[in-house]
Amino acid sequence: MSTRSFIICAVLALRLVPSAQQLLAAEPGNPVADPRAIVTVGNARFTVLTPQLIRLEWSADGRFEDRASLVFINRRLPVPSFHTRTDAEWFVLETEKLALSYRRAAGRFDATNLEIAFFVAGTKRVWRPGMTDTANLGGTIRTLDGVKGAISLAPGLLSRDGWAIVDDSDSPVFDDSEWPWVMRRDHGERQDLYFFGYGHEYKKALGEFIKVAGRIPLPPRYVFGLWWSRYWSYTDQELRELVRQFEMFNIPLDVLVVDMDWHLTFNLRWHKDRRDQAGQRLGWTGYTWDRILFPDPEGFLQWCKEKGLQVTLNLHPASGIQPHEEVYPAMAQAMGIDPTSQRYVPFDLLDKKFALNYFEIVLHPLERQGVDFWWMDWQQWDTTRIPTLNPTWWINYTFFTDMERQKNRRPVILARWGGLGNHRYQIGFSGDVITDWSSLAFQPYFTATAANVAFGYWSHDIGGHIPGPVNPELYTRWVQWGAFSPVLRTHTTKNPDAERRIWAYPYEYFDAMRKAVLLRSSLLPYIYTEARKAYDTGLSLCRPLYYEFPEFDEAYDFREQYQFGDAIVAAPVVAPILPESLLASKRVWIPPGEWIEWSSGRIFAGPAVVNRTFALDEIPVYVRAGSIVPMRASANNAAKGYDDSLVLAIFPGDSGSVRVYEDEGNSLDYQKGVCAWTPVSFREEGRTLRVRIESVEGTLPREGERTYEIRLVGFVPPEAVTIGQRAVLFSRTAKPVPWSYDGNSCTILVRVPRSRTDRAVEIVVRFGESSGIHALQGMAEKLARLRKAMDLLNGLWPKDWSPPELIEAAQTGERISLDPKNYRNEVARFNHLLAGLRQRIMQLEGDDTRIRRAVNHLADVIE
Repeated sequence: MSTRSFIICAVLALRLVPSAQQLLAAEPGNPVADPRAIVTVGNARFTVLTPQLIRLEWSADGRFEDRASLVFINRRLPVPSFHTRTDAEWFVLETEKLALSYRRAAGRFDATNLEIAFFVAGTKRVWRPGMTDTANLGGTIRTLDGVKGAISLAPGLLSRDGWAIVDDSDSPVFDDSEWPWVMRRDHGERQDLYFFGYGHEYKKALGEFIKVAGRIPLPPRYVFGLWWSRYWSYTDQELRELVRQFEMFNIPLDVLVVDMDWHLTFNLRWHKDRRDQAGQRLGWTGYTWDRILFPDPEGFLQWCKEKGLQVTLNLHPASGIQPHEEVYPAMAQAMGIDPTSQRYVPFDLLDKKFALNYFEIVLHPLERQGVDFWWMDWQQWDTTRIPTLNPTWWINYTFFTDMERQKNRRPVILARWGGLGNHRYQIGFSGDVITDWSSLAFQPYFTATAANVAFGYWSHDIGGHIPGPVNPELYTRWVQWGAFSPVLRTHTTKNPDAERRIWAYPYEYFDAMRKAVLLRSSLLPYIYTEARKAYDTGLSLCRPLYYEFPEFDEAYDFREQYQFGDAIVAAPVVAPILPESLLASKRVWIPPGEWIEWSSGRIFAGPAVVNRTFALDEIPVYVRAGSIVPMRASANNAAKGYDDSLVLAIFPGDSGSVRVYEDEGNSLDYQKGVCAWTPVSFREEGRTLRVRIESVEGTLPREGERTYEIRLVGFVPPEAVTIGQRAVLFSRTAKPVPWSYDGNSCTILVRVPRSRTDRAVEIVVRFGESSGIHALQGMAEKLARLRKAMDLLNGLWPKDWSPPELIEAAQTGERISLDPKNYRNEVARFNHLLAGLRQRIMQLEGDDTRIRRAVNHLADVIE
């Protein structure tokens, strides 16, 4: 970590700031490459950054660029092994992976004077300038504003053709000031290209991209909790009541997003077109609290802190500082404008003087009141005074790095994507998508594909934005997708029919959404560990399947599926249920290996395509066999840096391991190694399963004790359980600390007493001699379907209702929970009850539609 130094800013505020390279890269870096990696041939210069990444420069005047560009900020990498040779006509540079040939004394790079040869899956390929990358796998785009369904994406860094080019020729560069500032490149005829020749080594390509373009910062831990957002003119009382309702339904809330009505809007109405001095719609930009809605802003923000909530406010800054703003006199005077003139201060974030004053005079006082970060809802301009500088890119950079300069607190913004290199300044706001099934279906692909440019944290308007109302089933599926997306943030347009409170929907939808939100909350240790991996490796939390399986066409074709970290493949339901069964049908590609369908407990062997059905409260999630998924037991605020109780969900497999990551949650000290890792492993040895939790590694100051809960998912009940040298007995209660069994989910639960984290703990689970320890796979799904069929058939009353055989079968899991040792007899009885169940149901009297739906619902169970 580079040394921090004190500087005096333009407004004479003395504060501790990171170094220039830290602001650019979130870690030390140097834009000047090692001279040993550089070869100059006439007016061309080649820099070997890695064996598969070469910078290609040509300049008419023989001058080259060594300053950091918007994208490439660190070229000082270890020098790869390479050699060169020349003859009368050609210069050749070879690494272990690439062979570059350049015609000596040639002019601009073109197809006649430059080529690079490489191999893709054993086949030789050759790239020449001007070639079209027809197999590019895409990256992302600035926004989904107004999009219904799919839209084309800009190119990314990965291609099935095995190569990609980033043309950096016209990119602006940074100066070397304390707060690095953008400037034009030198004029002149020049080319500056970066050739990525990684074949199908997609993960390696991204890992090395972040070495030259900066890491993906680790967001604050609270980012991965639940966000509430709605475009509405809330009063502070209404927001307090909203939070109370979250508490009443035991739904953990982490981030409160307050849209633009927090500030003066002058009774803004869409049908009115009043303009301010900047020519923008009056009331769109604002920095002065609306005291009618918020009579005590400081008190309200303090109350939010007491509730453990982070607060972000919406900004549309295009109008600058208008004369009606409370901060106008100070800002006008700082910018050399006579406040009595009532002439507005234009928004010009390229002007460093304006930027320093804007943050210090306008925004920092609001942050001191309690605003945690800003939602930059920028939509106004496409260009700046520097023609190739996207204003969104620059706004994101200045807001993010201003936060970084202030204090040892992780920066975070909510903003649209500005372009390549913006992966360093997140979270992404995808804009005002149209509410429709097709829009939902596109978002998993859109989000995962953004990993191809390392933009790993898109936040979508869960439920869609416009026109407002949303079908309950569609909203339920959107929330389920949000639970397995980078950021779970509900939102909608200003429309009284646009409901986003999940408890305002009929119970079956509320119940399904609440389950999804609580599952998301419980997965926080897993998600946070994967977010740390993204910082270390460049692999985003949500990423395409072809990273792991590049030679399988299905990994590219099944676009609604994606990896959710290393252990999980998610395939959200993005289409309505079938009316004849009340189940959603979905084709799922099972990747190579064994995968456990979490909702059903079924084990699938891949590669294979399977046709599956899912009830309203079921999410298609597949866990790699042998995975250990770290979770937490209680649904509470996500801001805390570590969990006092750690849950370890272990899925069937010969063996597995994980290292659970923790840090303080919202400081930059993780970049200096202040963190903790808890290694956990298990292995199956015949009829014995051993779980070992090692002592905590690292330097994070934390409590010296914690409790653990081991969940063995999809296992039959055991005969004996020991913790260390101590045998523990089965119990249906929590006292004394026992093991228990959940027959409905076929899960063993072992609760480890509070233990010191500097000592290892071993749990041994032994099964009966005749046990197939995974013999109950799929049982959880059968039991769930039986219970749902009961709900359908009970609606036949007064003529009829669920037959006794169905009720007895549906209660099998409960009886196994009460007496796990009797599970074999219970399973035998269960299978016997199913044998004639279809015929028995068809004999019932009442609504024929309900009867047919119940039979179709149970098709996979009773046949």
